[in-house]
Amino acid sequence: MKVQPAAFLRTTLPLDLTVLERLDSGRYHSIWLPDHMVSFWPDSIWTPEFTDLAVASPSPHRHLDGMAVAAAAAVLTENVPLVTSVVDTVRRHPASLAQTALTIDHLAKGRFILGLGSGEAENIEPYGFDFDRPVSRFEEALHVIRLLWDSDGPVSFDGQFYRLQHARLDTEPYDGRFPPIWVGASGPRSLDIAGRYADGWWPAGAWTPEDYAQKLARVRGSAERAGRDPMAITPCFIQVCVMGRDDTALAEILEAPLVKSFLLQVSAELLSSFGFDHPMGEDWRGFHDIDPAVLTRDRIIDFLDRVEPEMILAVVPHGTPEQVAHTVKEYVDAGLRVPKILDYGAMAGLDHAAASADNVRAAEDELIALCGGVA
Repeated sequence: MKVQPAAFLRTTLPLDLTVLERLDSGRYHSIWLPDHMVSFWPDSIWTPEFTDLAVASPSPHRHLDGMAVAAAAAVLTENVPLVTSVVDTVRRHPASLAQTALTIDHLAKGRFILGLGSGEAENIEPYGFDFDRPVSRFEEALHVIRLLWDSDGPVSFDGQFYRLQHARLDTEPYDGRFPPIWVGASGPRSLDIAGRYADGWWPAGAWTPEDYAQKLARVRGSAERAGRDPMAITPCFIQVCVMGRDDTALAEILEAPLVKSFLLQVSAELLSSFGFDHPMGEDWRGFHDIDPAVLTRDRIIDFLDRVEPEMILAVVPHGTPEQVAHTVKEYVDAGLRVPKILDYGAMAGLDHAAASADNVRAAEDELIALCGGVA
């Protein structure tokens, strides 16, 4: 089964747009651009005491606006689609999202994909945005975007979260086609929403190929019930992994504090399903509970002391690039078509970050070969 990998364009400082020429070469299905206010890394361990990455960058939270960077990338590339992964529908009003997406798509000459999600607390609550009922808000935002795009002339809408009164968006789509919408979704309701609205989908978490297949089946089932073509939805995934060229390198990577901190994004319930007690306690909800500014040094040190390498290895593909590629192939067999291989080995330090890019490329090459070439 043929697949084509996606690439990431970092939207943090220092911003390097010179990589766009290489990413626009035809190797990649699309370029994905994150949109965050803050990162997942706790402030308390982003210090030279714990990582030399803190020497290279004084903060892990130097984020730029993902939509603005997408606009810049649109005029600096010619071929590859550009995807926000993902913009939330809390910090941005759906009318603004609808207009901005059209704007970037005109700049990109039809290559922009609007990737949307319901949001993460760390990017929302510290800034005073209302994060009540995020999934319902998300669905209504999708409805408003489609309404503005599909309506001919002014429209009115009276919803639970958004209200339009004689609102219009007369900007025509580029070449007669509105930008595709891709949706990040993992929970049952969100997966059903993805099936009704999305042109592409990726889960916030799918921890086994079987889990990915079940989630994809739910998305496609929802699409079919809505009278849409379920096979027209592009199945994607940000495949977190840990790679080292040999066992010694992998063991060193797994001891790095920032690599151990990946488990902060994993819920206690999920880790328990793999047979481990979560170092943050039985009530930990994963990335929903992360606030980098308030996770104190003492609490994180206690967490790091409790992390066992086997916990990380249980939840992510790991090993050499070739071994990781074979694991990702299992997700392809489960329906995945556009993978982004994201190696957390890069968070082990500057030396490992330099090797990580080569490891990712090697894993992509192996995966493409396993799958019979680029789609």
